[in-house]
Amino acid sequence: MEMRGFSYYVQGIPAEQITVIVPRICGVCSTAHQVASVKALEDVFGVTPPPLATEIREVLLLGQLIQNQATSLFIFTMPDRVNASSLFEMGDDQESKARQFSLAQMSLKIRKIGTDLISLAGGQFIHPIKTVIGGVTSSIPREKADAMIKTIEELLPVAVDLVDNYWQMSLEMVDRIGTWGDDEPTYYLASTEADNFRLNSNQLRVMCNEGRQCHTFAPQEYENYINIEASDYSYAGISDFQGHIMRANSLARINLTNSFGTPKADAYLKRFDEAYGKPAHAILFFDLCRGIELVYALEKAKQMLETDLQNGEAMVRYQPRDGIGFGLVEAPRGPLIHRYEVENGLIKNADFIIPTVHNMLAIRRALMVAAKRYVSPEGISNELARAVGRVVRAFDPCIACATK
Repeated sequence: MEMRGFSYYVQGIPAEQITVIVPRICGVCSTAHQVASVKALEDVFGVTPPPLATEIREVLLLGQLIQNQATSLFIFTMPDRVNASSLFEMGDDQESKARQFSLAQMSLKIRKIGTDLISLAGGQFIHPIKTVIGGVTSSIPREKADAMIKTIEELLPVAVDLVDNYWQMSLEMVDRIGTWGDDEPTYYLASTEADNFRLNSNQLRVMCNEGRQCHTFAPQEYENYINIEASDYSYAGISDFQGHIMRANSLARINLTNSFGTPKADAYLKRFDEAYGKPAHAILFFDLCRGIELVYALEKAKQMLETDLQNGEAMVRYQPRDGIGFGLVEAPRGPLIHRYEVENGLIKNADFIIPTVHNMLAIRRALMVAAKRYVSPEGISNELARAVGRVVRAFDPCIACATK
């Protein structure tokens, strides 16, 4: 709940040092923060990284998506599906304990693919170091890519099985509680493309509440569309799209995606769209969408590693200069923007537009919907506390980032 002050204590540092400082905003999304930071300085300096570097950065961000979605799905929200407090407390009999152990093992194996991809493309898992101004410091050797491909091939069926189980458990939970977490239609914000789902992105897209893409804009234009204000109840800011409540994160991306370009994820996308429509609005759909994205990220990482990520120019020279620059990536919780103003080679101002900020109004409204469902003149249902937990976990907020 405290202001952490990143925007202030980076003022006056040499601009080229900021890329190793701002990943410390968050230990979960340090990857996204580093890439956004590098892209912001590349915008200031007028640098275009070579294609090989752009592809390796995408692999890096796919690794982050895998480890984040696996953690959120199987560690944080799977217990909700069976009304348990933990993945390790889903039953006391031997059969339940054996199943819990199996689920935990499989979940952690899938998550490890993400951390290993981050290490492969970024040099290390926490606070990656290979993404630098002008490109990346090294390519991905063929033998290491092949070893990772083999691991993905072995564990992709495991991930699919986990997602299928999760989907079925979600259907059973909805039968039990009687809702997917109903909420009103809203706007959606993402920076992935409709038919080319890339996390290393350059434009933001907005879906209006009736389901059409109504705006596309560059990160340099965000202030013309997105209003960000201080909150009177939290150090996290709150944003809206021209006065409208919006959502980012997995459900926003799925609503704005027509095709992933990978077979298993596209099959899940078709199943989701046919069952729930486009756009889908219910809160617990965020969790199903994370499962779809997990499968996509594994498939896409394998596709990319099968290409040549070893040979070619990995980095270009650059000449530092003063100016204002913006860096955009699609983090697991939505579009992340870094904005830097450089003067005399030093950071004069830095601002970080955090994805969780875009969800704050939507979280507040969803909690009110849950309260209206479970609080009545007759009393408060015991389901209220569990419903509040489900809402917050569905949005998966990163308050550490949002209180930058």
